[in-house]
Amino acid sequence: MELKRTWNQDLYLKALRFAAEAHAGQKIPGTDLPYLMHVAAVTMEINAVISIEGLKEPDLAVQCALLHDTIEDTHVTSYDISLLFGPDVAAGVNALTKNKSLAKEVQIRDSIIRIQKMPCEIAMVKLADRITNLQPPPAHWDKDKIRHYRRDAEIILEHLGSASPYLAERMKFKLAGYGSGSTS
Repeated sequence: MELKRTWNQDLYLKALRFAAEAHAGQKIPGTDLPYLMHVAAVTMEINAVISIEGLKEPDLAVQCALLHDTIEDTHVTSYDISLLFGPDVAAGVNALTKNKSLAKEVQIRDSIIRIQKMPCEIAMVKLADRITNLQPPPAHWDKDKIRHYRRDAEIILEHLGSASPYLAERMKFKLAGYGSGSTS
């Protein structure tokens, strides 16, 4: 299998603009930072994987990283994404979207099952998303919520970590300091 090591800058800009418009006005919870900072951080992790490991479908990974929260957190529908970015990107973003009709305690396992049915690039986006979210927990989270979030990250790593050795190591590093004050 020959790996495609680059991604299409025009598709990147199209997805970035779409994400910026969809998330306009949203802030990263507990901050004044625009939500697009989170989207950019997830995409940065994916771009690192492209440069280190190479990917079969780098455009799929980059577009899904940029769009991963649009269905879950905005007015955007899967149909919208399919029309603009194609059915593969829409399917990837759908797999990355929590099914909020399920009980909270089963959402992560449901998400993992759906992601495992997709190309490995989608699992990489999920890993990158959780790595990005493993910053110091919000001040209003109690110890049980922090422990639960950490456990979900461990489940993600256990089931999806094989998609990328680089991201698996990044997540292990982030987990080592999660909740202890270390953010490196």
